[in-house]
Amino acid sequence: MTADTELSDKIIGAVTAAPGLRPAAPIAREHVGWWPFDPRRYAVGLSAALVEVRVVATGLPLAPLLDGLAAAIRPLLAGTRWESAELRLVVAELDAEALTPGGDPDHSIGA
Repeated sequence: MTADTELSDKIIGAVTAAPGLRPAAPIAREHVGWWPFDPRRYAVGLSAALVEVRVVATGLPLAPLLDGLAAAIRPLLAGTRWESAELRLVVAELDAEALTPGGDPDHSIGA
């Protein structure tokens, strides 16, 4: 496993654990078990100066959700070649769940 792949997997784990957010992958999320790789990795872009993470928001308000995700990702970059890279979180989509009372039942953000 390369450093890029390992870091991407850790970042995807952080996004998946974050309330009100999920990775924004351009490939359908359903039935991904037969893929030889995790298509959610497409949600993470790594370059020398930039770590970009694309997410779908399933909850609101966005600012605390993104702040929490940034706080979870920044330590993952420590000690890597991306330690001083800019961290950019991009909300690629706002899921309709975010606009319904109670939001995403699996990712409650509270009142």
